[in-house]
Amino acid sequence: MAAERIFDRAVSVRVRGCGCEERRLNVRVNIELLSISNPVHKKDLAVRLTDDTDPFFLYNLVISEEDFQSLKSQQGLLVDFSAFPQKFIDLLQQCIQEQNKDIPRFLLQLVSSAPALDHTPVSLNVVETNPFKHLTHLSLKFLPGTDTEIKKFLANCLKCLKEDKRMLEEKLKKTEEDLTRQLSYTQQSLSEKSRELDKLKNEWTAYTTALSNKHSQELTSEKERALQAQTQYQQQHEQQKKELENLHQKSIQQLQNRLSELEVINKDLTERRYKGDSTVRELKAKLSGLEDECQRAKQEVLSLRRENTTLDAECHEKEKLINQLQTRVAVLEQEIKDKDQLVTRTKEVLDATQEQKVILEESTEEKQRHIEKLETTIKSLSAELLKANEIIKKLQGDLKTLMSKLKLKNTVTIQQEKLLAEKEEKLQKEQRESQEMGQSLRMKEQEVGKLREQLESTIQKLEESKQLLKTNENVITWLNRQLSEVQMAKKLDSPASAPAGGRAAVSPLSMPDRPSFHSSGISHPISPLYAFQNFMEPIHGKNGNSQCPVSKVQLNSQLLKPSRCLDAHTVPAAGHAANKENGDQLGLEPKYFKKKDDSIPLRGLSQNTLNSEYLKPYLPAKAQPSPKAAGTPASAYFPGS
Repeated sequence: MAAERIFDRAVSVRVRGCGCEERRLNVRVNIELLSISNPVHKKDLAVRLTDDTDPFFLYNLVISEEDFQSLKSQQGLLVDFSAFPQKFIDLLQQCIQEQNKDIPRFLLQLVSSAPALDHTPVSLNVVETNPFKHLTHLSLKFLPGTDTEIKKFLANCLKCLKEDKRMLEEKLKKTEEDLTRQLSYTQQSLSEKSRELDKLKNEWTAYTTALSNKHSQELTSEKERALQAQTQYQQQHEQQKKELENLHQKSIQQLQNRLSELEVINKDLTERRYKGDSTVRELKAKLSGLEDECQRAKQEVLSLRRENTTLDAECHEKEKLINQLQTRVAVLEQEIKDKDQLVTRTKEVLDATQEQKVILEESTEEKQRHIEKLETTIKSLSAELLKANEIIKKLQGDLKTLMSKLKLKNTVTIQQEKLLAEKEEKLQKEQRESQEMGQSLRMKEQEVGKLREQLESTIQKLEESKQLLKTNENVITWLNRQLSEVQMAKKLDSPASAPAGGRAAVSPLSMPDRPSFHSSGISHPISPLYAFQNFMEPIHGKNGNSQCPVSKVQLNSQLLKPSRCLDAHTVPAAGHAANKENGDQLGLEPKYFKKKDDSIPLRGLSQNTLNSEYLKPYLPAKAQPSPKAAGTPASAYFPGS
C-alpha cells in the first residue's frame, strides 16, 4: 500500500458541541491518497484531523469509491471521485484565505453531538456564509482514533522528530565547522589588515606632516604677496585722491572768477528759476535710482562672496577626495613592490597618473590664488563704492547750497554721471570675472572626474595584471613539472633497463639530465626555466620573428621524434609525459597565449608568437592515454598532472 500526501496544513476550525458555546481551534488537516493493489488496484482517500498542541486528538476518515458514490447521492455532489480531492483542497484553501477576516465567507465547522470532543464521532462541515442563509457545501463524518491508531500516529511523529533532530545535528556540525573555518580565516585577514593599517597610518602621518609644512610655507608667501598688493592699491588710491582734489580746487577757482559775471546774469535767470527747479527734481529722481542701483550692486557683491565661500568648501572636499585617492595609490604601489619585473609597466602608468594629479593640484592652487586676488579686488571696489557714496552725499549738499548757481550744478552732475558710468563699467567687469571663475571651476570639476575615471581604469589594469601574474606562475609551474617528468623519463630509460638484444629502447621523451650551453665551449647546468627560454628563443627569434636559427641548447633528437620501439617499462611513462587528456597535444591551450589589449606581456616569452601552432613541430606526437588518466578531468593549466 502506497500513500501520497496531497495536503498538510493547519486550519482554523469552529467547534460546536451540544449545549456549549462555539469556540475556535487550530486543527491540522492531512489528506493522503492510498493506492491498494492487492487483489484489485484501488484508490482510497484518507483524511486525518490532528492538533499540534494535543497529541491524543486524532480523527480519521477513509473514503473509497463506493463510499463516495453514496456521499455523492446524499449531498448532491457534481464531481467524480478522481476530481473530489482537488475540489476539497480548493474549499480548504478558501477557508484558510477567509479565516483572518471578521466575517468570513467560507468557514470550517467541527460539529459534535456530545458537549465535548471526547472520543465521539464528529462531522466536518464546509459552510459558505450568506446574508440570507448558511450553505453547507460538504459534510464529512470522522471517527475518533483508537488506542492503536493513536500509538501509531505518535510513533510516526516521534520518528519524524528524530529524523529532524538528526538532520539538524548534521547541519549544526557543518555550520560549526564552516564557522570555525571562517573564524580562522577572518582572524588571519584581521591580522593582515591590522598590519596594513599600521603601515598606512605611518605613511599617512608622514604625508600629512609634509603637506602641512608645504601649506604653511605657501600661506606665508601668499600673505606677503597680499600685503604688497595692499600697499600698491593704497598708493594708487592716494594718488587718485590728490589728483581729484587738485581738479576740484581748479574748478572752484574758475567758478569764483565767474561768480562776478554770474551775479550780473543772475537777474536775467530768475525767470528761468522755475525751469531749473523742475530739472533739479528730475536729477533727484535719477540720483535715487542710482542709489538703488548701488545698493543692488552691494547685494550682488555679497552674493558673490557667499558663492566664493561655497566654492572654497567644494575645493576643500575635492582636496580630501584627492588625498584619499593618493592613499589608495600608495597602497597599490606597496603591493606592486613585492611583485616581479612584469609589474614595472603598471608602476609607470601609476607614476604618470600621480604626475597628472600633482599638475592638477598645482592648477587648483593657482586657481585658488586667482580667487583670492579677485576677492581683494572686490574688497577694494567695495571701498571705492563707499567712497563714491560719500562723494555723492557731499555733492547733494553742494547742490542744496548752490541752487542759484545752475552752471556749477550742471558741471557737478556731469562729473557724477561720468563717475557712475565708470563704476558701472567696473561692476560689469567684476561680474564677467566672476562668471569666468565659475566656468573655470566647472572645468576643474570635469578634470577631477576624468582623473577618477583614469584611476578606476588603472585599478582595473592592476587587477588584470594580477590575474596575468597568476596565469604566468601557473605556466612556470607547469613547465617545471614537464621538465621534471622528462628527466624522470630519462632516468627510467637508463642503460640498465636495455633489452637482451643489445639495443636499448629509447623513450620518446628522453633528454640529457643537464642541458649544456655550447656557445662558449664550456658546459654547465642550467635551470628548467632558463632551458625553456633558450628552447623558445630559436623558435621565435630574439625579436619575436618566426625564424629557426641554430639552437643554443643542444636537445636530444629523441625529444622531437617518438621512438617506434618502446620497452614495456617506458611505455606508461611516455604516455603519461605526452598527454593525459585523450591523446591531445602537449602544452597549454592557445587561449592562454593570446595577447590582450590591456595586458602586460610576459618577459622572456613572446605572447604574440608563443602559440600552439609554433610548438607543434617541436612537441612529441600523439600517444595513447594511460588507463589511469582516462577518467581524470581535463585541466586548463596542468595537462600533464
